Amino acid sequence: MSTKKPLEGIRVIEMSTFIAVPATARFFAEFGAEVIKVEPKSGDNVRFNGVSEGRLGSPYENTTFDLENAHKKGIILNLKAPEGKAILFRLLENADIFLTNWRPQALEKLGLDYDSLKDKFPKLVYGSLTGYGETGPDKDLPGYDFTAFWARSGMLGTLYQAGSEPNNLIPGIGDHTAGMNLAAGCMVALHKARATGVGDKVLVNLLHSAIFAQAIAVQAAQYKGLGKQYPISRKVAENPFNNTYKSSDGKFIQISMPPFDIFYPKFMPLIGRADLVGNERYTMASITKNELHGEFIAILEEAIAKKTADEWSEIFTQADVPFAVAAVWEEVLEDKQAWAVGAFESVDYPTGKRAMVRQPIELTGSEKRPYGKAPQLGEHSEEILKSLGYTPEQLKSLHEAGVYNTFDDVKDKCGNPDAAAELAELLAAKQ
Repeated sequence: MSTKKPLEGIRVIEMSTFIAVPATARFFAEFGAEVIKVEPKSGDNVRFNGVSEGRLGSPYENTTFDLENAHKKGIILNLKAPEGKAILFRLLENADIFLTNWRPQALEKLGLDYDSLKDKFPKLVYGSLTGYGETGPDKDLPGYDFTAFWARSGMLGTLYQAGSEPNNLIPGIGDHTAGMNLAAGCMVALHKARATGVGDKVLVNLLHSAIFAQAIAVQAAQYKGLGKQYPISRKVAENPFNNTYKSSDGKFIQISMPPFDIFYPKFMPLIGRADLVGNERYTMASITKNELHGEFIAILEEAIAKKTADEWSEIFTQADVPFAVAAVWEEVLEDKQAWAVGAFESVDYPTGKRAMVRQPIELTGSEKRPYGKAPQLGEHSEEILKSLGYTPEQLKSLHEAGVYNTFDDVKDKCGNPDAAAELAELLAAKQ
């Protein structure tokens, strides 16, 4: 197994906040690229919004920020100062990729849009991720995954039980999807740049990413009258074998058997309804033609409600039936299969060991990188500037002028580093 990291030698400059683009940059860092995260003195917002996500509000134990920013170096730059922009340009001189999710108008104002940079840095791959893209009537709207990815794309308005309310959303699903799309696009552009010496601009947006994720259903919606219009009820699912059913202990079991008629004679005896095998009333064609979905689903509901989820799991596993019990997050954290495939790694924090989620890509020929922590705000500012050739005198002048800042300048806003350890004692007392 090679100890050399696959992307070693690639330099990425990231100027972004929140989740999507930081996740893209984390992809490159995970596989050995040097990633430098450029932040204003106020820092990436994700450093300080832990309480709203149901986790600690301390930057010293910030699982979300580590998830998106591990293995990076961090610098604080004032890009409104000409000297700050000059430092960024020096970083870009030897960079392969520049990543940003700033809105286009803000980039243009600072002269950091692609058209302003491409002649200065002809080999540079410029990765841009926005809510709604850079063309069209709504290109300047602010876009987050809740709005551009979930709501505008049709996902939120269709994927809930008919007669109920839209699903509760959690942060990061759209961002991670779009962020990995951007990583893929940047790898294509980087391959081109290394072959031709000419960089490119990679455009990804949340809206398009969400539409692509739903492409099968979105395209099918053009055939009006042939299928049910969403939102629908699980009580009348088009294919009763692609549906959820509640066990006797109140857990939902998702079964997935798209070739209904093939699975039918095998599945029905498993649930105690061998008497229905060969019944022409319940072929897929008959169910569809005679609109028997509700009738047949009621039969399955009654049968599956007679056993617990564990009992059904044993029966379905032995019969090689595609199924899964609908887990909650607390159960996912204990899932042996998830741990076996490397979805989690145990990491030490002030409050104890925490299961941290790894990126979902593994190369069998490369050594897996141990989970790292994200940089503190401005942690590597002087280290990075020294690597660019700035002298101690220049550093002192730039620092006094507020062109760059170090962690020492901002650590007071990060709170007491011992607070997390104190919280650990309180948590232990409650358990």
